[in-house]
Amino acid sequence: MAASSTTAPQVNKWTVTIAVTVGTLMGAIDSSIVNVALPHMRGTLGASIQEITWVSTGYIVAMVIVMPLVAWLGTVFGRKRVYLFCLGLFLVGSFFCGAARSLSTLVIFRIVQGLGAGALQPTEQAILRETFPLEEQGMAMGLYGLAVMIGPALGPTLGGYIVDNFEWPWIFYINIPIGIIGILMVQRFIHDPEHAKARGGPARIDFVGILFLVAGLGLLQTVLEKGNENDWFQSAFIAAMALAAVVSLAIFVVQELTSEQPAVDLRILKNLSFTSGTLVGAILGAALFGSMFLLPLFMQELLGYDATQSGLALMPRALAMIVMMPLAGMLYNRLGHYLQVPLGLGLSALATFLMSHFTLQSGTWQILLPQILQGIGFSLMFVSLSTVTLSTIRREQMTNATGLYNLIRQLGGSFGVAIFATFLENRRELAHNSIIAHLVPTRGAVQQRLAMLSSGLGSRAGVHGGTAHRMGLGALAFEVYRQSATMGYEQTFLWVALLIGGCIPLVFLIRKGKGQRKLGPEVLAE
Repeated sequence: MAASSTTAPQVNKWTVTIAVTVGTLMGAIDSSIVNVALPHMRGTLGASIQEITWVSTGYIVAMVIVMPLVAWLGTVFGRKRVYLFCLGLFLVGSFFCGAARSLSTLVIFRIVQGLGAGALQPTEQAILRETFPLEEQGMAMGLYGLAVMIGPALGPTLGGYIVDNFEWPWIFYINIPIGIIGILMVQRFIHDPEHAKARGGPARIDFVGILFLVAGLGLLQTVLEKGNENDWFQSAFIAAMALAAVVSLAIFVVQELTSEQPAVDLRILKNLSFTSGTLVGAILGAALFGSMFLLPLFMQELLGYDATQSGLALMPRALAMIVMMPLAGMLYNRLGHYLQVPLGLGLSALATFLMSHFTLQSGTWQILLPQILQGIGFSLMFVSLSTVTLSTIRREQMTNATGLYNLIRQLGGSFGVAIFATFLENRRELAHNSIIAHLVPTRGAVQQRLAMLSSGLGSRAGVHGGTAHRMGLGALAFEVYRQSATMGYEQTFLWVALLIGGCIPLVFLIRKGKGQRKLGPEVLAE
């Protein structure tokens, strides 16, 4: 190994970064890019709303299943081979997704896409941790964050542009030339260090652990994706899947903790700093994906934005993150995580608190400021949190640790969307009932408002009497819906802010690794 390191070409760290970021960015974008294209897909494929959502669900389910298995796959086949194979699998899935002319075919190849994408994030994170010297670890995580956090933010905007100007299959076809460039760069510039090379596989494959991991995560993610639209545990199907998920994951945990050669080494969670940082990362995922879910919905449902407009309205947050991620990496060495993470959490909580004051009259500037604050806050949080959480992890455990870190963050995002979607519906219903309780027909203010609506709408439409009265009642009901929906969003944003602020104490459980040595050129040498 030592000898080879002297003859192998020395690859620039920025070349390595570009090579591994290409695939990760595509995988992150594809987690959200299809959302704006789903109505167009429904028309082409003749699918119902419930059926077409499996295009998104299948991808996410497949992705989270692969994430914790990346370290084990690397020991069997070698980390570079796993990355190249999975990136190739992602491109194959992309091509056949674009060519699909039936819903079942599209869902199957979205699953193929997800299986490929699941290995890309944790592998890039591990490679960058080993490529950059110790004093530049914050910068490395800033560059990684650009891919995994900017991707979902850019997805809807890019998808809206492609769908409006081309056909929906091009949201998949666009991956192919970019992905081929990524494969060529990885093949040329990425070389496995000794600990990441194939070791011929373990003496015994942990089939039981893998089986129950796949079953448990697949069932859990499906419950989170489909629970709200099926009224959660009022549905026997969702209740049965949730029970099966809990049992499967419990068996998986027991198996991994007792196996001599586990597929996923859960013993790493004994590291309090890693576990605390991963928990904060899950909350960050819940807040990020929750707000990304809520804000476009608010703008489209109540402010009258279309999909492209709402995507463009989210751009300030993405641009703030693009600017701040590298800066946050440089600030990490000066501020440290005890200052930088709480600062990021505080800014993110403040931004979401400002969102809780949105009204039906909120304009561009009221929406702009919270997004910029949130983009800065998320950047400060993500970079310092990723850096310090992995700082106590030994190099040979890095891929396993990054797999678990990304899995739990992704699951946190799924939990966040599921919980906040349900909370929004409940708050909206409570607000609606509260407003209705005050709309007593005999009250003078109610009668006056109804008369004004009936007269105005009736004269505009050229109708009078009972028809105008019914139109007035309809307009009043619509106004009640808008006001109750606004109140629901306000309360939901407020609870997101409280969730973000409430995890500040967890930061002080995280300890920075000490006595780490800089990684030498063997990382880049065959």
